[in-house]
Parts: sequence; C-alpha cells; structure tokens
Amino acid sequence: MLIYPAVDLIGGRVVRLMRGDFDDATVYELAPAEALAGFADAGASWAHVVDLDGAKAGAPRQHELIGALAKQVAPLNIQAAGGVRTREQIEALLDAGVARVVVGSLAVTDPARVKSWLDDLGPDRLTLAFDVRFVGDDPLVAVRGWEETSDVSLWDALKHYPAGALRHVLVTNVNRDGAMQGPDAELTAAVADNRTDLAVQASGGVRSIGDLKTLASARAAGAIVGRALYEGALDLKEAIDGCA
Repeated sequence: MLIYPAVDLIGGRVVRLMRGDFDDATVYELAPAEALAGFADAGASWAHVVDLDGAKAGAPRQHELIGALAKQVAPLNIQAAGGVRTREQIEALLDAGVARVVVGSLAVTDPARVKSWLDDLGPDRLTLAFDVRFVGDDPLVAVRGWEETSDVSLWDALKHYPAGALRHVLVTNVNRDGAMQGPDAELTAAVADNRTDLAVQASGGVRSIGDLKTLASARAAGAIVGRALYEGALDLKEAIDGCA
C-alpha cells in the first residue's frame, strides 16, 4: 500500500482542516517545499497536494504554486487536487510536472465530461475524489470543497465510470478527516469489494501505523496521511517501511 503524505494549502501556507471545516484550520509553520522535501527524504514516492482555496472557490487559486513545487521536488510524484474544473487546468498541471490530477465535484455533477477526460488523457493521469458524509447508512457525496452535500450516493456516482474507464479513486469520510479518530476501513473495504477494478486511496482519520495496516487489510491501494505527521503521532519513514 502506498503512503501519500498530504500538504493542504491555504494562501500558500500548510494547514489541516478539522472535518473539512474551513473555520477550523490549524496552520503549520512549515514551508510547502520544506514539507515535501521531508517526505522525499523519508522515502515517500508520492505526495498529495491540495489547493484548498481553489476547492472552496471552485476555480484554481494555487495551481501555479503546485506546479512550481512539482518541479522543485522531483522525482517525488505529486497528486494535485483542488479547484480543477476544466481540461485546460488539468493539462496545465500535468505540463508543469504534476504526475496525477484529482477531480472532485465534477466527477459527481458532470460525469460525462469527466469520463471524456479519462478517455482522452488515460486513467492513470486522473484520480476521482469522492468525499462522503453518511446520512443514515447512505454515503452521500460532498461537493464544492465539502461545503455542500449532494443527494448522490457514492455507489450511484461510481456507476458512471464502468470498469476500464477509471483506475484511481480517493474516498474520504469527511467526518473522520483531520480528526485523528481512526480511518473508515469499513467504507474502504466496501468500495474495494464493490469495484475490484479500482485502486482505492483511503483518506481521513489515520493516526498510527496500526491504522495503516488496517487499511491495507481493507484492500486500500493507498492511504492519505496528514495531521498525524504534522502532530508527530506518526513517523513517515516507519509508516512507509511498515506498509511496504
């Protein structure tokens, strides 16, 4: 299982949100390039970088910064997210050196357009992010920087992307994100079982190597790790070695 250490950006600064709440952000006095260099030194091959300003605005706000970081920290592979709404934005990030681009809200609100991007660019260049909040037992997909919860279930959203059309998905239980209360391994396993053709990245709540091993047992192909690294609860090198 791959470990994706995360850098979330607001105004060019490294932050972590609590359960997706922009009003509950922890700011870390660490430059984004410094954070990414530390990840590479620890043995990470990938990092997950999010333009939170762009995710909230529905348009890029820090894509130039992310592109510059991708060049600066190569050969660390950058998976970039936040504010992606057009093919031109995707191509600009890829041309800047980003290895894979994450598409979130549009994967739910305009699946035909997103599927055309997958067809043209290839399933290894895009990750579709499905951020969910549970209403009863139904995982409904949140959109527009997690500020709205749609009436579309995760399972219905995935039906728009048949086997072969899509490879990488990132699934987040928003209520676990940034809370360090443990990941939603049950949700991860359900997606992996429902769609055996997909490489599932799990996000939200990771606090220990034990949590990562639980996600590996749930057949996650990757795990996003954020606050636990910044708070010193998890050593990245140990995590990578432990999940190799």
